[in-house]
Amino acid sequence: MSLIFNAELRDTIAARLQNFTHWTPPEAILKQAAVTITIVPHEEEASFLLTRRAPRLNAHAGQWALPGGRIDDGETIVEAALRELKEEVSLVAQASDVLGTLDPYPTRSGYCITPVIIWQENLTGMVPNPGEVASIHTFPLSVLEREGSPIFMTIPESEKPVIRLLLSGDDHIHAPTAALLYQFAELVLQGRETRVFELEQPVWAWK
Repeated sequence: MSLIFNAELRDTIAARLQNFTHWTPPEAILKQAAVTITIVPHEEEASFLLTRRAPRLNAHAGQWALPGGRIDDGETIVEAALRELKEEVSLVAQASDVLGTLDPYPTRSGYCITPVIIWQENLTGMVPNPGEVASIHTFPLSVLEREGSPIFMTIPESEKPVIRLLLSGDDHIHAPTAALLYQFAELVLQGRETRVFELEQPVWAWK
């Protein structure tokens, strides 16, 4: 599958998301959140955005993250995702730029996170919101097919496997971000419907 940033890739991703059968989580009192997997051009290659969270944040400071946050009262998942993308990295996307969504992912900290896939051609004006984001990084989609990644580990605190997804060099991420990107890669790049709700987070991320 070609990963050149063009209309053919956009159509392929949209079709696979449209035909995707979503997992429905069991009834639970969880705070709803949305994140964006934003597909952008980097030279000719399709890439995605990750941020480094600001070091002054109360939770998960300095960690890799997808743009996103809690859904406000009265918002839809897509509305929240578009708002968070604008607030965190100053990118203005429209509903027509949304290609679809993946499975919601329940976290140990009491959130249910739904990833929204956005196709963003224009990166003019993209800057980090210093109150939330320390820096913005672009990674090629091909990094999601990196040999030896993902890694599934066992921990004594859980029967579920902990996922670690390798980025460039020694950089890596864990769930929930790793789980969401892994499902994206499985579905969009490989055409496989792979569930990730049982993939575990490392213990330090449970709070």
